[in-house]
Amino acid sequence: MLIGKFRNLAVAALIGLPMLASASTQAVEVYKTATCGCCEEWVKHLRANGFKVNAHDVANPSDTREKMGIPNRLGSCHTAVVGGYAIEGHVPAAEIKRLLAAKPKAKGLAVPAMPPGSPGMEGPTRMPYDVLLVRNDGSTTVYKHYK
Repeated sequence: MLIGKFRNLAVAALIGLPMLASASTQAVEVYKTATCGCCEEWVKHLRANGFKVNAHDVANPSDTREKMGIPNRLGSCHTAVVGGYAIEGHVPAAEIKRLLAAKPKAKGLAVPAMPPGSPGMEGPTRMPYDVLLVRNDGSTTVYKHYK
């Protein structure tokens, strides 16, 4: 009985690991201004977590946010696109990987504003923040809370 449970766990791990690995190998297209230092730090965070990132310096990153259907109230300093989802602001790589593995029916994820302590906004001050799942109708739900 114990061997059967172990075998089932091993099979689940073998199936699940490639899905997580493939999530991190998808290219992330990041739209940011050329002078934004925290955007560069967020790009470094994604690369350090296995993502291939193509950063695009644009005059108005909010154009991508609008094109992807993310409400302005959820805006931040950069918008990314990966796997058909919008990623608005300083979303941790772990949540992007989880989104890509789960494939929910949604527009994407958002961390509104620029909360201290989020990826790319590291420093001496940390504030709790929420990663929001942006539903197709523009409403949101908390995807993950960070303290």
